[in-house]
Amino acid sequence: MTLKDTLAAQRIYLLLGALFITSLVVSNLIFQKFFYWYPFNIEIFGVKLFEISVGILPYPITFLITDLISEIYGKKRANQVVIAGIFASFFSMLIVYVSNIVPATSWSPVDDKLFTTVFGSTAIAVFASMMAYLFAQFIDIQIYHFWKRLTKGKHLWLRNNFSTFLSQFVDTFTILMLLCSFGIIAWDKFAGLLLAGFIFKVLIAFFDTPFLYLGVYLFRKRFQLKVNEEIALA
Repeated sequence: MTLKDTLAAQRIYLLLGALFITSLVVSNLIFQKFFYWYPFNIEIFGVKLFEISVGILPYPITFLITDLISEIYGKKRANQVVIAGIFASFFSMLIVYVSNIVPATSWSPVDDKLFTTVFGSTAIAVFASMMAYLFAQFIDIQIYHFWKRLTKGKHLWLRNNFSTFLSQFVDTFTILMLLCSFGIIAWDKFAGLLLAGFIFKVLIAFFDTPFLYLGVYLFRKRFQLKVNEEIALA
């Protein structure tokens, strides 16, 4: 590639990394609000489809981005973004923790009690999320590249969905296990939330496949890449 193309590829990589980290950090901060979406009148283990945390909304974006980076920039660059995301999440946890222990003024629009209610469990949530995220993202990248090698760069939909399905189950199971263990969520909701969260993520994985195809197509067209060819950044 020309120097101009290399610089453009680096800028896009940084932008994707920024979107990834933002989605991850925000999902950890907003997780305590749960919402409902009832496309079907179905109940699983006492939990309706779908009663899930709003933290799940930005989370699938992280898997779409790591799959796109894996496809275009390679396994090493995808792992680097994952590590940066872990660092950013723990740093945000430290900021929230310090903000929670400093006393609010008498005229503060958000007092200590309200702040603690909203963000008080963030440290535990981030720890749980990071444990789940660490397993899930590395599993996603490993499986993605396994299928990429096996198919020699063909059948993008196969590696995108197969890697996401398993990694999202690991993510959902791990975070719910930890949150229930810490007493943030009652155990009687574990099975229902596990299935509801996993099914929701599977649906999102199906829906994001066309976007991955579009992203890969635009990259290959812009940088004149062949099938299975990756951009090597210095």
